[in-house]
Amino acid sequence: MPLMQLMRVSLDVQTSLALFRRIFEYLDLEPAITERPDAVALDPARLRGRVELRGVWFRYPEPRALSGAVDRDRFGDSGVRIEADGDRPTGPGWALQDVSLVVEPGQLAAIVGPSGSGKTTATYLVPRFYDVTEGAVLIDGHDVRDLTLSSLADAVGMVTQEPYLFHGTIRDNIAYARPGATAEEIERAARDANIHDRIMSFPEGYETITGERGYRLSGGEKQRLAIARVLLKDPRILVLDEATSALDTETERLVQEALERATRSRTTIAIAHRLSTIRSADVIFGLQDGRVVERGTHDELLADPTGLYARLYVEQFSRPGGRADDGRRADVPI
Repeated sequence: MPLMQLMRVSLDVQTSLALFRRIFEYLDLEPAITERPDAVALDPARLRGRVELRGVWFRYPEPRALSGAVDRDRFGDSGVRIEADGDRPTGPGWALQDVSLVVEPGQLAAIVGPSGSGKTTATYLVPRFYDVTEGAVLIDGHDVRDLTLSSLADAVGMVTQEPYLFHGTIRDNIAYARPGATAEEIERAARDANIHDRIMSFPEGYETITGERGYRLSGGEKQRLAIARVLLKDPRILVLDEATSALDTETERLVQEALERATRSRTTIAIAHRLSTIRSADVIFGLQDGRVVERGTHDELLADPTGLYARLYVEQFSRPGGRADDGRRADVPI
């Protein structure tokens, strides 16, 4: 038996070397998003939260081989292929095309559109998950590429459709947003997120282990924990990406109440397939094929029966021979 174990050592070593080689290739990759040497930090005390996308063109970076460096002459600093016709990028595959929109401080702005229209992509550019190919994304007039990554991360909070929870306690998962937060601050955030009572129903309360990616919790519980996390972080700008799309009616109500608390006095950009959740938005932007095709309030956009928003609205709320849930006729052509 010792000799047989010794013979397997060579195989174990070779397997481990292959694994380590792959790991170190990842560790050696240069980040596509880097901080400029002269980057400035946003002052939290003076941050108003005005968000602007100005003439934004964006295409997702092409996949990069782990062992190969990016050809910056072809792909630029962000790893995105540049195909310019004069000064204007051209070609297929653009996720966003000449998108310009403004969200004023404290406003609730909604982005609607069919799947693949660029809604999530537009919100990913605000916290600088990617850099634009052309144009600029600005916060309070500052190009996000000129800001320090830490101050930008502090300014923007996100609640996504599938929140990520670590294998740890509920307390640690909430406190991840602000390490060092007191037990009282964590509990206050949980109460505001409509999850405190549910947490206290568990035998171990805030010390309950969530499991990897929160598998021991329901979808609504994970969403409310994510909201508690962002409330504890207290960002000036909040991005909500399909935060209620996969929930049942009762859970959606609890999450929606928590979101209403989260959006108070904050600049909020919300993406929602369920249009009932964004009817009270200050401004609604309709995206189609990566372009802004309309903007306005709920009533303004619904007044045009041929518009994108009106067609999406009727598609969701109309009933054969009946009316939409706000009393309007449901026979608008789709």
